[in-house]
Amino acid sequence: QKIPVSGSVIVTTPQDISLIDAKKGLAMFEKVNIPILGIVENMSLHICSNCGHEEAIFGVGGGEAMAKDAGANFLGSLPLEMEIRTDVDEGVPTVAKDPEGRIAEIYKEIARKVSAKLTQQDKAISAFPSITIE
Repeated sequence: QKIPVSGSVIVTTPQDISLIDAKKGLAMFEKVNIPILGIVENMSLHICSNCGHEEAIFGVGGGEAMAKDAGANFLGSLPLEMEIRTDVDEGVPTVAKDPEGRIAEIYKEIARKVSAKLTQQDKAISAFPSITIE
């Protein structure tokens, strides 16, 4: 609780009910002056594990539209894919398991965009407490 928050990443799905909650979260962070680093759309597409067919079962573009309306960066879209779920259940990050894979590339691009936004912020080093590990 003593370490200042550098920013927030809002995660939503493209469906309306999720967007309502995400907008409330965004408003809360703005109210307490925490920068919005960007918005991620989770479960943007369902990808069939048998045939690879892609279907937008939760809607299309809700996260991107929210980012545009809020004047925030759209960081990217993550699909609803079995690979992510099985990796999480196994305790293995998808990026570590298949660093060159399609899903890993999406995660890495989102991370690059977050990193870029963080480097653009003013540095207030004095705001950080001294942390000692014994």
